[in-house]
Amino acid sequence: MSRMSSMEEVYAKLNQEQIDEIEEKFARADAAQKIFEKWSQEDVDRTIRAIAWKVANTKTFKELVRMSIEESGMGDPVSRENKKYKIRGVLRDALRQKSVGIIEEIPEKGIVKYGKPVGVIACVIPATNPDLTPAGNAIYAIKARNAIIFSPHPRAVKTGGRTIELMREGLKQVGAPEDLIQILGQGKAKINRAMSEALNTKCDLVIATGGQGVVRRAYHSGTPAYGVGAGNATMIWDETAKDELYKAAYNTMISKTSDFGSGCSADGNIIIHESIYDDAVKELVKVGGYLLSEEQQLAVKKIMWDEDCHRLPDSVAQSAQKMAEMAGFSIPADRKFLIARGTGSYTASYEDVWCREKLTTLLAVHKYEGEFQNAIDIVMAIHEVGGKGHSVGIYSYDEEHIHRLALEARVGRIMVRQPQSKSNAGSFTNGMPMTSSIGCGTWGGNATSENVHLRHYMNVTWVSKAIPEDRPSDEELFGEFYDPLMEE
Repeated sequence: MSRMSSMEEVYAKLNQEQIDEIEEKFARADAAQKIFEKWSQEDVDRTIRAIAWKVANTKTFKELVRMSIEESGMGDPVSRENKKYKIRGVLRDALRQKSVGIIEEIPEKGIVKYGKPVGVIACVIPATNPDLTPAGNAIYAIKARNAIIFSPHPRAVKTGGRTIELMREGLKQVGAPEDLIQILGQGKAKINRAMSEALNTKCDLVIATGGQGVVRRAYHSGTPAYGVGAGNATMIWDETAKDELYKAAYNTMISKTSDFGSGCSADGNIIIHESIYDDAVKELVKVGGYLLSEEQQLAVKKIMWDEDCHRLPDSVAQSAQKMAEMAGFSIPADRKFLIARGTGSYTASYEDVWCREKLTTLLAVHKYEGEFQNAIDIVMAIHEVGGKGHSVGIYSYDEEHIHRLALEARVGRIMVRQPQSKSNAGSFTNGMPMTSSIGCGTWGGNATSENVHLRHYMNVTWVSKAIPEDRPSDEELFGEFYDPLMEE
């Protein structure tokens, strides 16, 4: 019996080997967590340093990247190696916060807050990040004195297993219980969707990073969950970008080509003002873009989506050259990404698929005319097709435009003059919390619109002491609506 829900229904879908593995690993994780929750802040911080280093050192992470790409058939070995810096960023943020005992005091309100672990966390590993996601989630989970059990994607079982093995070595090095970090699917039991769902139901909290099916199943597990929404990162370039088009294009190239565009924050759409549109496209070509002909664009469309607009997996996270080859033509070796022209219409139909999330080295350019509100309207229309809640970027020096976009866009984050794939989830040059899990709020069907970070991995006890009375008068509270005669 789970602490949160009955296991009878989910276990009915599993064989005995799968059930035994979940029960055994949960019991070991639970016992380890009860020991570790008594550790001091100093010892906890030493522990997360140990597990982070085991994965994020250059030699080891390069090996994990090679292994993950060989196993999944997706991703770019060069840019993916830079994700070791994301692990360093998560570690930085975790080390700068408290998680043991008193974590915050607000004297003027008489409030003292105490951090508490949530228990055993279930975490899904996506096929596109079996090296980064386990490390980032484990750092936050262990910092909050939890245990964590990972459920790998079937295309990431080997890499996920090796990553967890390394972190367990880090736990052993500092004398922490090794069973604080575990993974399914490394023995006789075959990992599948039903097994992952059962783990979600068994644990105390779910962190779900992956496709929308993964997130929905996490929310349906009966266990509290933090999931991520669909990406479809979209940029606006307004007329004030005219003097920095090369820099704007370079930022987009960085975002679009990172790990062959596999990330949910990789620029998928750029909405460009008519006055700079032609020059902007030229700059995108200068930084490595390949502008598709109408015939080539149609061929690429067929390898990316079926006629029901379902994304075809074989073209996910592929190089521009591989994309062209799959579509039946060739492009120069120096081209980094493909450029498609949007239709000018933003619907869920097959004709307008260019406004959808790409998840590969393809970028769509869209033109807006006249007032800046027209660009905002296009963003809103694109997000009705996909990506609501996730992110928007803007290359502009007009503070009023930035302000108006922030007022209206239904997203959790807006990056100003930054490459989104390097910025949305935190960077060393902005103040966003470092993470590998981006919440999209109720817009995207998520419990939070924030970057999922340390505070989402812990419970907090508020201790309250009396303060001098803070009671406004009725006149202050009700303002113009207050009628003293109604109080007689």
